Amino acid sequence: MRETIKVAMPKGRIYKQASALFRAAGLPISTDFDETRKLIIPLPEANMEFIMAKPVDVPTYVEYGVADIGIVGKDVLMEENKDVYELLDLGIARCRMSVIALPNWKPVIHPRVATKYPNVASEYFRELGQQVDVIKLNGSIELAPLIGLADRIVDMVETGQTLKDNGLVEMEQIFSITSRLIANRVSYRMKNEAIQGLCDQLQKVIPTTTK
Repeated sequence: MRETIKVAMPKGRIYKQASALFRAAGLPISTDFDETRKLIIPLPEANMEFIMAKPVDVPTYVEYGVADIGIVGKDVLMEENKDVYELLDLGIARCRMSVIALPNWKPVIHPRVATKYPNVASEYFRELGQQVDVIKLNGSIELAPLIGLADRIVDMVETGQTLKDNGLVEMEQIFSITSRLIANRVSYRMKNEAIQGLCDQLQKVIPTTTK
């Protein structure tokens, strides 16, 4: 009997794309779960159990071993810097991390940068040799330059429509973002056959599913 793999799944748009990818790989995952409010979803027919989590918490669940594997955006991996294995680039939930500002932004000494990603932002500007004051926010990052809280922001951009609606522009792209399959280090050793088998199944459908 195959071992059950516990999978930390992010709620929201990533889950829908990830579950579609799993189905494309031949895993029997019902579409009924796409809108579920359950936090733990047993999938005995797939030898899996989904743990539904906030995206930012997925690497923590995997690092501490309550989940064997997880699906998480590269943005969260870069920000959280957890001790996990990154197994696959799933090529889903594509977006980018960018520096954003009002179009009439002018360079200032020691500018303020608002972001949900203080570690990513600090590292980026440190590598550029720029000294900035990073302000951590949790929502509506686009508001910061509009009300004078920050000179620039660092945030994810998918379509760019929200920026246009608020009169903001992308100045620089920091890195591209896709969702990744990650694994707990002990689980990867102890359940290697099952986890590697899943990777092999997903690897076959990633190119055709994400074109």
